[in-house]
Amino acid sequence: MKAQVKWLGEELFMGTSESGHTMVLDANSGNLAPSPMEGVLISLGGCSSVDVVSILQKARQNITGCHVELSGTRVDSVPALFETIHLRFVIKGTDVAAKHVERAVNLSADKYCSVALMLNAKVNITHDFKIIAP
Repeated sequence: MKAQVKWLGEELFMGTSESGHTMVLDANSGNLAPSPMEGVLISLGGCSSVDVVSILQKARQNITGCHVELSGTRVDSVPALFETIHLRFVIKGTDVAAKHVERAVNLSADKYCSVALMLNAKVNITHDFKIIAP
């Protein structure tokens, strides 16, 4: 896997993936685009959501929606690494069993989400979920 990041001027950078997709990043606290650290949160949410949805579908759970709300705290020193990140999965569907959602969230966190597994060495990652029936 390869990527390139190009400085656009000021504190804006454009990342281009090997597949040709682009993402603009703003090092100035995310004023014009997500900051790189916001990108880390979004990547964690995306990676884990892919897992959770896939696992729930394979478990034949009737899900109609999934989103994850992430919150992170950073240390007060430089570099300002994440100290903690919490993920709250919100699953929508009919007759969705909590045991299946809990299993999916745990499998993602402990086994499948590459982003979470990379961050685990330095970051305390926690998670919970809620199920919303229509």
